[in-house]
Amino acid sequence: MKQSPRLAKKKLKNRTQTHIRFLTVSAVIAALYIGLTYLSFLFGLDKGVVQVRFSEALCVLAAFTPAAVPGVALGCFLSGLLTSAHPLDMLVGSLASLLGVTGCYLLRFLSRRRLAFCLVPLPNILANAAIIPWVLSTAYGAPEGYIFLFLTVGAGEVISAGVLGSLLLFALRRRRSLF
Repeated sequence: MKQSPRLAKKKLKNRTQTHIRFLTVSAVIAALYIGLTYLSFLFGLDKGVVQVRFSEALCVLAAFTPAAVPGVALGCFLSGLLTSAHPLDMLVGSLASLLGVTGCYLLRFLSRRRLAFCLVPLPNILANAAIIPWVLSTAYGAPEGYIFLFLTVGAGEVISAGVLGSLLLFALRRRRSLF
């Protein structure tokens, strides 16, 4: 059966509005990521043995909207430009965040359970703890061994993505209509 032109136009309008909303939410998340990363940069929390980036808490937004996946990845890349990161750090770090936030998105059903929502940031913690030590030693020449860097990067991710992310997830879990 053939659709009426009016119905086809309405479907196209709804699809366009959905795409615009997706892009807008992604852009807002990317902007928040950049702002929070810059805040960590200003306080010197992104340097040292345990690096804490407030922006990593935003990975849990993938439990609410798929727009968080490109938003976090793009925000990570652009914040690397803003903070003058090494090109390898910008590229591989953004890919690590993309893997982590995609894992958070895949665990989004856990955000509806009472205590299991604390597991949502876990993929982001593991992806960054596994990949970023290689970046630190390759791009920046960090003399520490992989295991030490895995533990310290992991500790920073537990603070930022685990603790702060779980607090954000807990605060937003009743507000699904925002996304």
